[in-house]
Amino acid sequence: MDSQAGTPVLEMRGIGKAFPGVQALADVDLTVMPGEIHGLVGKNGAGKSTMMAVLMGIQQPDEGTIVIACAQFKAMTPREALASGVAYVPQRIAMMTPLTVAENVLAGMMPVNKMGFVNWGQVYSEADRRLKQLGLEMDVRARVEGLSVAEQTMLAIAKALFSNAKLIILDEPTAALPRPDVDRLFAFVRSLRSHGVAFIYISHHLEEVFEICDRVTVLRNGRLVETRDVAGLDTPTLIRLMVGEDVKEFAREGSQAPQRTEVMVVKDLVRRGHFEEINFTLHAGEVIGIAGLEGCGASSLAKGLFGLQRMGAGDVTLGGKPYNAMTPMAAFEQGLAYLPQDRYLLGIVGARPVRENITYPVLHRLARAFGFVNQDEERKLVQDYITQLGIVTPSAEQTVSLLSGGNQQKVVFAKLATTRPQVLILHEPTQGVDVHAKIDIYRIVSDLAAQGVGIVIISSEVRELLGVCDSIMVMYRGHITERFVVGAPGTTPENILIAIEGGAVNVAQ
Repeated sequence: MDSQAGTPVLEMRGIGKAFPGVQALADVDLTVMPGEIHGLVGKNGAGKSTMMAVLMGIQQPDEGTIVIACAQFKAMTPREALASGVAYVPQRIAMMTPLTVAENVLAGMMPVNKMGFVNWGQVYSEADRRLKQLGLEMDVRARVEGLSVAEQTMLAIAKALFSNAKLIILDEPTAALPRPDVDRLFAFVRSLRSHGVAFIYISHHLEEVFEICDRVTVLRNGRLVETRDVAGLDTPTLIRLMVGEDVKEFAREGSQAPQRTEVMVVKDLVRRGHFEEINFTLHAGEVIGIAGLEGCGASSLAKGLFGLQRMGAGDVTLGGKPYNAMTPMAAFEQGLAYLPQDRYLLGIVGARPVRENITYPVLHRLARAFGFVNQDEERKLVQDYITQLGIVTPSAEQTVSLLSGGNQQKVVFAKLATTRPQVLILHEPTQGVDVHAKIDIYRIVSDLAAQGVGIVIISSEVRELLGVCDSIMVMYRGHITERFVVGAPGTTPENILIAIEGGAVNVAQ
């Protein structure tokens, strides 16, 4: 595609936006051409979200102008943005979950009969037709709350694609998608590009930027660094533009625990329809990875062990004692903590301050006589974790939702660390965070392992698992099908990916 041909579908010129004490954007330009897939990258806090909030009319800029389809705006309203043909698929999927798939797809444009009543037959047939155009086979009568994270993500993207938008913002659209769904999405995006639809593609998965984007704009600390053709870039150069320096992949130096004390033993754990014959032993200071496609059973296993779902039948011991936590609080008390895949739903209380998010699982430990919290002890505990984990926040009283994604994730780590777990299960711990924050998070994992915590990481990032884990188990259709020892012959990204897809590999250990 010639990214310089034709009239731009979008021009943002000299955009500036300040919040109290923070210059979020300073003189930032962004130009998107018809039929272009334009990447927007930068560390958490670089200004990407603020830039898109200005474009969608959610935030009003202090400086600059916006030109869409030859119409110029000093500031836009959300209604004007939508009317101008701009659609936004956010990182945090917002769906009407109690309603059906069809009702979500056709919200605001439900067909009615001559009497003014909703024509449900037409609703279902039209929703089914639209989804099949995307290559999605989905029960349009099913409630959205019953869909997987991947299905909800695809549904939100489909809804945006069918809104007749000329510019679609995709914010981390593949964060919860298995590779086959990523391929399907990319194929559809490319097909729309040929019809002149433009995309702004925001992702921390830089390999996807190279795979799908024509050009990329890099922001750093609220300022424009550069806009470049993707064809003339490589990953190290793009990372250097994002962070201002070279960043090496994190590599942990194996298990640092001098003893091989068993902290958790799982024997013949079964939950019909979710997972079967799960067997593994986790030692103090050991990091075990679990890799697999969406729906492989790893998520159900983690939630079952933490008491969010039924654990199933089998024998589990933790610290040498029988383990059977029916609730998350019981799991905390028995020595197991869980960092969820969806930190917004299960990890943080976004409207509350950092302090409360870190200490609410252990308030009973901080209580004095008559149940009052020892505030001096609480403040010291919170400040210690802010310092140890490198949480960037103006104060412990900052609302968590105002922090970057990486710092929100560190707050969840701090909350879990206060419970002093023997076992820590991490589900996609680096999802939606930038390259620097990923390094910080895996350094935290390494430090916790060095303190003797046994850690299980469920992740779709195979190369990152190889950098931080001692061994990796592959789950496929509810079973552990392969086990890889990191550093051993045959433990390669290619072999692990083959196993993830259900293929047989010859692992020479």
